[in-house]
Amino acid sequence: MDGGGRLAEPLKRARQVGGKKSAAGSRRHLRAGRRQRRRLRHIAEFAAQYTTAPVGRVLHRLLKPMIGFRVPRGLGAAASALLIAVSLVYGTVRGGHVPEILGRIADVRDAGANALGFRIAGIALAGQKQLSREEILASAGITGRSSLLFLDADATRQRLKANPWIAEATVLKLYPGQLQVSVTEREAFALWQKNGQLSVIADDGTVLAPYVARRFPALPLVVGVGAEGRAKEILTLISRYPEIRDAVSASILVAERRWNLRLKNGIDVRLPESGIEQALDTLVALDREKKLLSRDVTVIDLRLPDRVTVRLSDAAFQAREDALKPKTKRKGSSA
Repeated sequence: MDGGGRLAEPLKRARQVGGKKSAAGSRRHLRAGRRQRRRLRHIAEFAAQYTTAPVGRVLHRLLKPMIGFRVPRGLGAAASALLIAVSLVYGTVRGGHVPEILGRIADVRDAGANALGFRIAGIALAGQKQLSREEILASAGITGRSSLLFLDADATRQRLKANPWIAEATVLKLYPGQLQVSVTEREAFALWQKNGQLSVIADDGTVLAPYVARRFPALPLVVGVGAEGRAKEILTLISRYPEIRDAVSASILVAERRWNLRLKNGIDVRLPESGIEQALDTLVALDREKKLLSRDVTVIDLRLPDRVTVRLSDAAFQAREDALKPKTKRKGSSA
C-alpha cells in the first residue's frame, strides 16, 4: 500500500495474450477506437453548434449511437470466411459443377438407403417395342446405385416421357425392393425429309429417330418444312384412293401451303390448297377413262377446279410435233 492506505497496483490486470506483441496490438486497437469516437463526437458537436437547430439535432441523433459503437471481436475473420464461401459457391456455379456435386450427394444418400435394405432388387418393364430395356432405364435415370426409398416416381415418369418414343408412362414402387415401369410407345408413321436428312416421325409429327433402312423399310415419305406436322392429314386422305396411294413415292409440301405428289414413274401431281379430295376424285376418273397416270407426261396440274393441265415429256412433245408436221404439209399442198 502507499502512504494513503491505497493499493499500489490494481487488483485486476489486463490479460496479455500472445506476449508483448499481442498487448501492443490490443493497445493500438483501443487507441484507434478512441480516436474514431473522438472524431465522431467532434462532428456531432460541430453539427449541433454551427448548423440550424433542426438539422443539428437530427445529425446529433444520427451520430450519437456511433460514438459508443465498438467493432465486435472476430468480425474480420467472419467476413473473410463469408467471402471465401461466396467465392466457392460462385466458382462452382460458373464452372458447371452443380449437377456433379448434386449427383455425388444423391449417390451417398442412395448408398445409405441401400444399406438399410431399400435397394432396387427387381424391375418389371412392360409395353416396350422399339426401345430396349437399357434405353428405357437410361431414360428413366435408374442405375445400379439407385434406391427405391429416394426414387421420385413422378420425376421418373417425366424423364421417361421426355424420350420421343414414349407417349405415356407409369412408375410404381413396391417396397422394399421392386419397381414396375409400363410405357406406351408411339408408332412410326412416316418418314420426313428436311434438308436432305431423313427422320422417322409419329402421326402427331413427333420426330422419333433418324431413319434406319432395316428398321423402317416401308414407310411413306413426306418432304418439306412443316410436312411432319401435316403428314397425317395428306397420308390419311391418299389412303382412300388405293390406285394413287400405291403409285405415290413422296408427298411434298410446297411453301407450307399445298401438296405435290411425286409418283413412282416420275409424274408430279400438283394439288390445290383446298379441295384436295375433289382433285383426287378427278385424277382417279381421268386415269380410269384415259389411263392418264400411264401416259408419257411429267406434270398433271389440278390446282384449278374447272380444268386439268398436262405437260408432256420432251420425248412425247417431240413425237407429237413430228406427228403434226405431215398433216400441215398436206393441207398446204391441197390449197
